Amino acid sequence: MNAANATVDTHCPYCALQCGMGLRPVERASGESGDGPGVTVVERTAFPVNRGALCGKGRTAAELLAPGARLTSPLVRDPATGELAPATWDEALDRVADGLRRAGAEHGRDAVGVFGGGGLTNEKAYTLGKFARVVLGTSQIDYNGRFCMSSAAAAHTRAFGLDRGLPFPLADVARTGCVILVGSNLAETMPPALRYLTELRENGGRLIVVDPRRTRTAEQADLHLAPRPGTDLALALGLLHLVVAEGRTDEEFIAARTSGWEKARAAAMAHWPEMVERITGIPVPDLRAAVRMFCDAESSMVLTARGPEQQAKGTDTVGAWINLCLATGRAGRELSGYGCLTGQGNGQGGREHGQKADQLPGYRKLDDPAARRHVAQVWDVDPDALPGPGRSAYELLDALGGEIRALLLMGSNPVVSAPRAAHVEERIRSLDFLAVADVVLSETAALADVVLPVAQWAEETGTTTNLEGRVLLRRRALDPPPGVRTDLEVLGALAARLGREKGFPADPEEVFDELRRASAGGPADYSGITYRRIAAEDGVFWPCPEQPEEAGAHPGTPRLFLERFATPDGRARFVPVVHRPAAEEPDEAYPVLLTTGRVLAQYQSGAQTRRVAELNAAAPGPFVELHPQLAERLGIADGELVAVESRRGRAAAPARVTAAIRPDTVFMPFHWPGPGRANTLTNPALDPTSRMPEFKVCAVRVERARQVERA
Repeated sequence: MNAANATVDTHCPYCALQCGMGLRPVERASGESGDGPGVTVVERTAFPVNRGALCGKGRTAAELLAPGARLTSPLVRDPATGELAPATWDEALDRVADGLRRAGAEHGRDAVGVFGGGGLTNEKAYTLGKFARVVLGTSQIDYNGRFCMSSAAAAHTRAFGLDRGLPFPLADVARTGCVILVGSNLAETMPPALRYLTELRENGGRLIVVDPRRTRTAEQADLHLAPRPGTDLALALGLLHLVVAEGRTDEEFIAARTSGWEKARAAAMAHWPEMVERITGIPVPDLRAAVRMFCDAESSMVLTARGPEQQAKGTDTVGAWINLCLATGRAGRELSGYGCLTGQGNGQGGREHGQKADQLPGYRKLDDPAARRHVAQVWDVDPDALPGPGRSAYELLDALGGEIRALLLMGSNPVVSAPRAAHVEERIRSLDFLAVADVVLSETAALADVVLPVAQWAEETGTTTNLEGRVLLRRRALDPPPGVRTDLEVLGALAARLGREKGFPADPEEVFDELRRASAGGPADYSGITYRRIAAEDGVFWPCPEQPEEAGAHPGTPRLFLERFATPDGRARFVPVVHRPAAEEPDEAYPVLLTTGRVLAQYQSGAQTRRVAELNAAAPGPFVELHPQLAERLGIADGELVAVESRRGRAAAPARVTAAIRPDTVFMPFHWPGPGRANTLTNPALDPTSRMPEFKVCAVRVERARQVERA
């Protein structure tokens, strides 16, 4: 802390709301143990996104700062025993540098991979991308954000020319007339955001929730549509068909501000209501009611999340919902539009600044010669020396132990979070060398040759970009424990060992200033944003270019597309799409659909939240949610251990029998490793555009667990 008893304003380390919070020093009585975190979380009511509200994860976020809850020493695998043992930082860093160097020398530069995370700050994501391309010279870098919002990003860019999760502030949601919320359970994934839906209804607006489960969020809806998993694309096309058939299109908007309508219209008209009812299971009267609510309101929004996006046709599915917005004039206007509810803490910024396989900082394309020249000049390297685009996240993981022999991994736990997780674990085990930088010994870190203990959110300063495109400042509130270093310090030390003494500073503000220069003129332009401005304004919306002094500071851009879209001609682009089945449909051998998701008390792979006692007590383990009809047919009782098997593996967890799910579908949360690991089952079939795996739907069989699984 900078001063005794001072509260430091900062942000939650978890989801993309990046809720404002304060950290206050804990006053300890004389003789009291100092093993706790040293700070406590307090409300920060002035921050506009959450206005002081925090979920259980945010309230308990400081628990993991306690020395006993996390790694505080580097670990190096002993060749003699095969066990991880404490080591000095010099020994650990030397081992990492040697492992990466040897793989590149023996097998070529692309034999070295880098895997990042959507929770890394902008400074760390930027530096990791620079490290991969400048120091390692590898094209093989991607990150776990590919598993979260890449389909929405691809569709957003295809239609509007630019991807920002929400093109408007979250507060606008409460002021619109109707929201269609597709595949999001905000009540459990982003609880403080639920107030915007509550306020929407209090203001007279209508809420339509699309989800195969009757979740806590769906219970708030005026209309709940429960489609068969994998059929969101048909649903969106069916609604657009009805919009056209009922004469509800906005022809003036279509003519003035869009292109490509005729082909998109023709594609939608092939999806008549009765056909859509057969595909989705949603009755035609409910389809008509949804169109009526959406179009009768003066303003409307469609918000999507992982449900429609984590599919092998996710880009087209999101594109169909965007087409619905465009056809009705619900885009490029205040209080209307399409938005993606980004999931991870810095999922937005993490994909903007260079840790994605095909991108350079500022959301520039890696295969664009002008982008390469600009960034190479900032990095003081030859543009021709920069590698080209590499593999997407799952494809990178699938290549481990084959073409990729060594991996540096930061801020991710793919042993739990990747699709076809048992296969991914096998590929990770086959590597010649694995180095992991993390705050805890995750399931992936436990397989590493070297584990580097790094600082957490409250122990370092850095920026994140929330789901609105608001660039925020997390402030350092306390020092890391002895033996812990920041990710920037780690990358700088490795760069020096690999021959790059300069260009990798440990000071986050220095890194951010370089990021500003690298992003200048790009789609995600941060050049007019400074730490001082972020602190003074509670965040700054990008794009925010730097302006001449006489013009004053650019105000930032809370609302995109009000005057023109970010396409060359300024028009939004309709894209014709048609429904197609999931990559894996049920059959006689695997007759049931599986969908996956999150629960309130856990987060992502659970590597951190599973170490917090209060959260573990609320959600101690995995479960299989199934309908009473399915449970009766299979002879399964509530609480009984059941097995779920797909073509990729088998998982077992207690049954949770509920009428809140479709009879043809089971649900498993994905936060846990071991026998209940949901991602053992999931399908890595990839969207052809975004390379997003199909987490949300696969074919399984369900049965009572065998005796060995019960033991």
